[in-house]
Amino acid sequence: MTLSTLFNRDEFVARHIGPNSADQAAMLAEIGATSLDDLVGQTIPADIRFNQALNLPDALPEHEALAKLKAIASKNIIKKSFIGLGYYPNLTPGVILRNVLENPGWYTAYTPYQAEIAQGRLEALLNYQQMVIDFTGLELANASLLDEATAAAEAMAMARRVSKVKADVFFVDAQVLPQTLDVVRTRAKYFGFEVVVGAADQAGAGDYFGALFQYPGADGVVADLSGPIAALKAKGGVAIVAADLLSLAVLKSPAELGADVAVGNTQRFGVPMGFGGPHAAYFAFKDDMKRSAPGRIIGVSIDAKGKTALRMALQTREQHIRREKANSNICTSQVLLANMAGMYAVYHGPVGVKRIAQRVHRLAALFAAGVVQAGGKVVHNAFFDTVQVELSNAAAVYQAAQDAGYNLRQVSDSILGVAFHEAASQDDLATLLKLFTGKDVDLAALDATASDAIPVELVRTSAYLTHPVFNSYHTEHEMLRYLKRLENRDLALNHSMISLGSCTMKLNATSEMIPVTWPEFGNIHPFAPSEQTAGYQILVDTLADQLKAITGFAAICMQPNSGAQGEYAGLLAISRYHESRGDAHRNICLIPKSAHGTNPATAQMMNMKVVVIDCDESGNVDVADLKAKAEQHKDNLAALMLTYPSTHGVFEAAVKEICATVHQFGGQVYMDGANLNAQVGLTRPADIGADVSHMNLHKTFCIPHGGGGPGMGPIGLAAHLAPFMANHAVAPITVGDASVAQGQGAVSAAQFGSASILPISWMYITMMGAAGMKRATEIALLNANYVAKKLGAHYPVLYSGANGRVAHECIIDIRPLKAASGITEVDIAKRLMDYGFHAPTMSFPVAGTLMIEPTESEAKPELDRFIAAMVSIRNEIAKVEAGEWTLEDNPLKNAPHSKGDISGEWNHAYSRDTAFFPLPYVLDNKFWPSVNRIDDVYGDRNLICSCPSMDNYS
Repeated sequence: MTLSTLFNRDEFVARHIGPNSADQAAMLAEIGATSLDDLVGQTIPADIRFNQALNLPDALPEHEALAKLKAIASKNIIKKSFIGLGYYPNLTPGVILRNVLENPGWYTAYTPYQAEIAQGRLEALLNYQQMVIDFTGLELANASLLDEATAAAEAMAMARRVSKVKADVFFVDAQVLPQTLDVVRTRAKYFGFEVVVGAADQAGAGDYFGALFQYPGADGVVADLSGPIAALKAKGGVAIVAADLLSLAVLKSPAELGADVAVGNTQRFGVPMGFGGPHAAYFAFKDDMKRSAPGRIIGVSIDAKGKTALRMALQTREQHIRREKANSNICTSQVLLANMAGMYAVYHGPVGVKRIAQRVHRLAALFAAGVVQAGGKVVHNAFFDTVQVELSNAAAVYQAAQDAGYNLRQVSDSILGVAFHEAASQDDLATLLKLFTGKDVDLAALDATASDAIPVELVRTSAYLTHPVFNSYHTEHEMLRYLKRLENRDLALNHSMISLGSCTMKLNATSEMIPVTWPEFGNIHPFAPSEQTAGYQILVDTLADQLKAITGFAAICMQPNSGAQGEYAGLLAISRYHESRGDAHRNICLIPKSAHGTNPATAQMMNMKVVVIDCDESGNVDVADLKAKAEQHKDNLAALMLTYPSTHGVFEAAVKEICATVHQFGGQVYMDGANLNAQVGLTRPADIGADVSHMNLHKTFCIPHGGGGPGMGPIGLAAHLAPFMANHAVAPITVGDASVAQGQGAVSAAQFGSASILPISWMYITMMGAAGMKRATEIALLNANYVAKKLGAHYPVLYSGANGRVAHECIIDIRPLKAASGITEVDIAKRLMDYGFHAPTMSFPVAGTLMIEPTESEAKPELDRFIAAMVSIRNEIAKVEAGEWTLEDNPLKNAPHSKGDISGEWNHAYSRDTAFFPLPYVLDNKFWPSVNRIDDVYGDRNLICSCPSMDNYS
């Protein structure tokens, strides 16, 4: 063998791709294809094939890719950040860092739609909701949103839904964070709302359907908002308070001020700044708003045995059910980060969190007192953590702070802001005081005389974090065991395949994950001076170049921090483009009947009118219907939202004709990137005819799902749309020489969304290289067609392409079985838990079906285990059909069988072995559901979204 062969520089490709060469050959023979090229030729229409090598470098071994990325990261300059504005250094407890953030048992889990095998993270999310409820004083909270700015925008939209004020005018406190105001303005424009900005005490002066206040304000000021809130509400307006969560440990809660809704960021609770994200936003609200609230809500219910069990409540509000009538287009939340924040509160408890808040405030108060004592001028006398100082030599002090390793906020030519935080020390205080006063300050003497800076009437006296869960796990040993106990209740990718169609649950390699926790990426403030963020800029630019090569687009916008947010950003660019051409009236959005629920929900958020396009009997877009409706609406056609390959798992042959038709009548083509994993290296959205497309980095490009988030949904744009991508008020983006000032407005709180998880996708593409990326797609097609062929003998495969091939996923039809036996897709989903598998996607895009996506990462033995489970279940259904088991008493209707069923009486017509160990392999790797089937109806009728008593809880 040659030396170059022995180095095996593309070794990672085989680590990522499951089937080896022998298994690939066997699978090809099984499905009747002579080679991967033959399979691709039978699957993808020839007129959209990309027959060149991707313009990507060759693959790098894991250690070299890590070294290269480390060199890039080292170009970021870490300084002690005292900038504030919603982002703060903090101290992540090591037990949470290692056992949650760095633990695949937590970060590879899927959204908890199958609640029986998600009780661990559901409990963690319930803790999070309880934490938010306690600090805000409001009755309910959801399980997190994307960031504070978008949470505020969602609150504005909810206020419009529930407010009785007729005027479409929304008031924003001038103290609101600039990035929040930016996003609110973007969202408001396309809702048709007018935004009025003014001092908080002006909120009652007009007819506003709602108002957004900041507490403490962007300048650090702590003001009593109860008067402005009362004046607003007296006229029927809805009061929204964006509050710093840590400050609420010492400040009166938003509810005590009269707020109806509270939003904010939980980043201070143990989550690194990460150049802007990901961080879990919180969203709390009054009980009477619960059916109008956005996002997922975790609720308490009971299982079939009457045991307390947790689930996602009130799902009928969500976009996957209500489509354009949904409360929001939100799909991804920030579950992994919400879990971290909730566990931070569990670990520290009420005493610990209050001590941290008091320490932060005391450092700020002593700093202000020291400045005043030295003859300086402090702008605000009431504050929590942020002190603004007026200086005649502000520029010199700022530069001296930079030289000493400190980042401050430059408010104006004469005012500097200093925001204290959990990681700040007494030495930092002493250094900053000397920089501002020119003197060494006796801290002990200052501490003995200085007063706090929170007004007496705003000091918090109400209790919080009183539930035992926040008062039981304060030693690391106890915390470690608690986290492990919860982890054991969740099925994640570290246990078995998760075959969810349209969700692409592939390998999240360790080498991809390692850089996320590097301080060079984690400890960077999103508004740090640009000369300190060169590493991030290189990362963003090189990842953008990689994505351009893969998609064919001219530009990439990295701002959207979820796939649904990417949809919004894409339609935003299209709308701005039409406006620039004098076509602001174009507001018709064509959406196929098979589309994701986020598509029509997003179109509605952009004030577009949804026109549904029919699908034919083969599941394809009905081209005749599309042409007729495109021509019918040609004067107002704005866009087509198209998923490709289709949501039905097929490469539609007419896709180029579809795109050309939309263009013919003046529309733009938005391609939903949910199924991009079937395209990479084989075809490209821009070449097909798309004008803009989002890319789910948490699907195709290996960012893990985190139990329901984080995600990233950057968009690719054709050259004519590039100038209209999202801008950012704090750090404006430019595209080449073209400023996007004409576009205006952000879609996310940070310029590059959840920037600290971008290294995951960069590492994936870098370690796979051009050839590896293409091979991954080919194997995704192979695995899906293998599963379809093997299951096709037992279940009808609903849709396939012209040559009988599916794309990267297949849909099996359960409806005939239901008609013959009474067994439903839900029963199969629950029974799969007994076999150690998470169910495929259920009843989407067609009710009564299961959609299966094996991905390229699953090896043949794992695929065969899944197939064996599905075949065994089909045999069980046959026994119900034959009358051997009744419809009421069989292992499918009673599934899942929990570990609590092991002992006690057994009164079923089938054995315990049949229930627990239906196939031999299950015994070797048994996953035990901790509860039996959960009663969803009971949970919604008896809505409880806070922690139950510990007797029923852990």
